[in-house]
Amino acid sequence: MAKFGGFGGGMNMQAMMKQAQKMQQDMLKAQEELAELEVTGSAGGELVQITMTCDNNVTAVSIKPEAVDPDDVEMLEDLIVAAFNDAQSKAQQERDKRMGAFGSLGGLI
Repeated sequence: MAKFGGFGGGMNMQAMMKQAQKMQQDMLKAQEELAELEVTGSAGGELVQITMTCDNNVTAVSIKPEAVDPDDVEMLEDLIVAAFNDAQSKAQQERDKRMGAFGSLGGLI
C-alpha cells in the first residue's frame, strides 16, 4: 500500500477511504434524524405556535382563539411570522449542533 506522509502522519489510502465512508454514513444518519426532529416556535406568549421539522417542513400551526381579533388581523399575521421565524431559528440551531461536527467536509462527501 502506498503511504501518504502528508495525511495523518502516514495514514494509508484504504484507511482514509474507510474514514470518509464512515463520515458519510454518520452525516446521512444525522440528516435523517433532523428530518424527523421537531421544534416549536411561538409568539405572543404562545398565542401562536408553529411546529416544524429541522429540515424546515411545517407540521402544525396552533392559534389560540384569543389571538384572533377581527379588527386587528395584522397583529395575527405578525404573530404567525414571528412564530415561524422562531421555529426556523430553533431548527437551524439543531442543524448547526448536529452537522457542525462534519465541518466544511460536509459539502464534499
